[in-house]
Amino acid sequence: MRLKDKVCAITGAGSGIGEAAARRFAAEGAHVLVLEIDAQRGRRVSEAIGDAATFIPTDVADPDAVAETFGRIEREFGRLDGLYNNASVFLGDEDAGVGELDLDVYHRIVSCNQHSVVYCCRFALPLLQRRGGTIVNTASSAALIGIPGSDAYTASKGATLALTRSLAVAYGPKGVRANCVAPAAISTPMIRESNLNDPSFDEQAFLAKTPVRRWGLPEDVANVALFLTSDESSYVNGAIVVADGGVTITPMF
Repeated sequence: MRLKDKVCAITGAGSGIGEAAARRFAAEGAHVLVLEIDAQRGRRVSEAIGDAATFIPTDVADPDAVAETFGRIEREFGRLDGLYNNASVFLGDEDAGVGELDLDVYHRIVSCNQHSVVYCCRFALPLLQRRGGTIVNTASSAALIGIPGSDAYTASKGATLALTRSLAVAYGPKGVRANCVAPAAISTPMIRESNLNDPSFDEQAFLAKTPVRRWGLPEDVANVALFLTSDESSYVNGAIVVADGGVTITPMF
């Protein structure tokens, strides 16, 4: 029960890593706030967890919607102990290099992946500072290595990584730790968008060069987020935890 009696908000908790984290956090004693734009997915996850979860429909790319969500959290719970900014999009068919990138696509990706982190932190921090709390942000291997043809996604994740470090320095003295998890090669619907739908991608060759020789599971990343949210990581602040099976340190070509 590593999160016993804690109230934790998870964005994009309706599927993939977010869903795995919601279930894991609840199993460890937290009351999980399922922040999800897709009402059907959000309700499904919340109902599966039961009394330990509350679904709050939220478009994290809309600052007014985010403000309303955290206002509701304050009214109904009076506090917040953990924020996991997990929501992300990867638009593989639309993202591109800067020279070819449609700016509308750029703004859509950055709004979801990076602006949402700013919005959620902005409105969660007053609650997190009341009793001390944690922020876990989601970056990606794209924040650490070059990913050709995905400049909007790469920019959004690099900004998230840098923001995490600034948050850690600014709010650590105020009782709020901020850390970042950087996943890669995780078996979620996004992996199909980013790799498997690409006819030039050779899955077997990729896995043969991956040190652990398998795709990661959503639970693998959820366990990292759990640790960073729990008191077990009380001296971890500003860290970038890479959860990728060693992909980003392995020559792939």
